[in-house]
Amino acid sequence: MSQSSSAIFPHLSSKPKVLVIAEAANPEWVSVPLVGWSLANALREVADVHLVTQIRNRDAILRTGLIEGKDFTAINSEAVTRPMYQLGQILSMGKGKGWTMRTAIAAIAYPYFERLVWQKFGAAIKAGDYDIVHRITPLSPTMNSPIARRVTAAGVPFMMGPLNGGVPWPKGFDSERRREREWLSYVRGAYKLMPGRNNTLKAASAILTGSHYTASEIPIQYKEKCFYLPENAIDPTRFNLIAKQDLEGPLHACFIGRLVPYKGPDMLLEAAAGLIQSGKLTLDIIGDGPMIQTLRDQIVKLSLQKSVTLHGWQGHEEVQSIAVQSNLLTFPSIREFGGGVVLEAMALGVVPVIVDYAGPGELVDDEVGYKIPIGSRAQIIAAYRSCLEDIVTDPSALPRLSQNGQERVRNRFTWAAKARQIRQVYNWLMNETKNKPDFF
Repeated sequence: MSQSSSAIFPHLSSKPKVLVIAEAANPEWVSVPLVGWSLANALREVADVHLVTQIRNRDAILRTGLIEGKDFTAINSEAVTRPMYQLGQILSMGKGKGWTMRTAIAAIAYPYFERLVWQKFGAAIKAGDYDIVHRITPLSPTMNSPIARRVTAAGVPFMMGPLNGGVPWPKGFDSERRREREWLSYVRGAYKLMPGRNNTLKAASAILTGSHYTASEIPIQYKEKCFYLPENAIDPTRFNLIAKQDLEGPLHACFIGRLVPYKGPDMLLEAAAGLIQSGKLTLDIIGDGPMIQTLRDQIVKLSLQKSVTLHGWQGHEEVQSIAVQSNLLTFPSIREFGGGVVLEAMALGVVPVIVDYAGPGELVDDEVGYKIPIGSRAQIIAAYRSCLEDIVTDPSALPRLSQNGQERVRNRFTWAAKARQIRQVYNWLMNETKNKPDFF
């Protein structure tokens, strides 16, 4: 049974009324929509939440048992959203590619959604029906909020985040950048010149930053209202198995993610080839994507067929069942904004081996896993190989790292824990507490 708000915050008599705006919030999807839904839903434990989302999420939300009109409102912005989405598909020229282009197109369409939100809720906001307006998604810091100034002018605190994204491509990976069709990323910094950015940041009463990089991009005059809070978390009911960390025989590793250049599955195969060939390591690759045939060819070329399994796309239950057989999550992604898969592995007791850059590098330290320094492709492969060889030679630390990772996720990175942290920001905004919260 979850604790009531008054039990968590005994000095408060009631939950604050919060209008949560999450254009992307869908319990049946992944990535940003799942983050939007998971956080908005978790906040119901600490606040009286009314969720405002886009019409495409309506049916999935109804299937959770929420009541339309009472618990959530679905805004139909398809007149603009659909054609702009289709344009983004065309310009990015590939499924799952051209993320910066898709974000830029979405930034053009998004203001129409907020315009409709204001038409629906502006009067209630002005009447003081809500204590706080909290925009969770879009997560991208390039997405301005046209209604931020209106909310603030009505005397209601406006909060954004967690904002995350736009991590620069590391040097030496221009070929991967081009293969991802990330041409627009070369001029991404131009978003800082967009009309409305300064107005949005100025109007916001609180800004959650999902990474240290995002925090570094907030102008200094707004730093005092920023709170560092990584965007990802896990649902313990979805990750309810635990790896045994059996150290007898070969160690077992897994890779989970889209098979695309920046996630580095080909680098992993090259780094681990010697250990796999010698029978000291097995590897499960879970995911699908445009690199699938390239990986098949690489596996054959390196004679790894007996100990490497390409599972393709799998549903959540299947992913968990496969991953929990592993000792290690081997995930050499070189441009990961959040790193949710790392938290998921830690929740299962699978020890992460990651590249120390962006999201994963902020989630992993030597108490819970292994970090490989960012560098050139050749340097990462060499360092990854060396790290795996050290682990295989002496795996005795794995049970301790596994246990530490599980505890860290339980204490800091469940959606319920994140909701409690955000409730502290709500309290600060409503002057219920004087000291600015600091979570990490």
